Amino acid sequence: MGAREEKQLVVKELAEKLRLAKGTVLTDYRGLNVEKVTDLRNKLRAANIEYRVVKNTLLKLAADDAGITGLDTYLEGPTALAMSTDPVAPAKVLSEWIKANKMLEVKGGIVEGKVIDSKGVTGLADLPPREVLLAMVVGTMNAPISGLVNVLHGPLRKLVYAVDAVAKQQEA
Repeated sequence: MGAREEKQLVVKELAEKLRLAKGTVLTDYRGLNVEKVTDLRNKLRAANIEYRVVKNTLLKLAADDAGITGLDTYLEGPTALAMSTDPVAPAKVLSEWIKANKMLEVKGGIVEGKVIDSKGVTGLADLPPREVLLAMVVGTMNAPISGLVNVLHGPLRKLVYAVDAVAKQQEA
């Protein structure tokens, strides 16, 4: 197999991974030594995130094949991808690692096929965990229901007090 066919296979495989990934973060990995890259890869692997260095030209072809537009502005300098089926996980893990190590630059990302800038990736990383978000939604939905229950119980309580008062009056 020639170099051209090999590159076509890489583009096809990368395009498929971009289609399947719900969350992808593009990073510039300059300045990382082998020890730091190994540490980063271990953290990402533990969260089921694939981290891979790619050539910008191949990534552009793969993105075009996957129907992702607007990625061109982020394809300058060395690029590595962190891809996951969880839309938030790559942003969270990379953000935590960057805070701890003061290395690595986030270029941008892709969430559910839409390109976002580095600020968007930071915003994703700052989201509370899924369980907390679900609890917030349930709490928000629960508040009006409990208020409605209290409102509906008010007249019923008054009726019970009135019947009780009538019964006491008749006993006396």
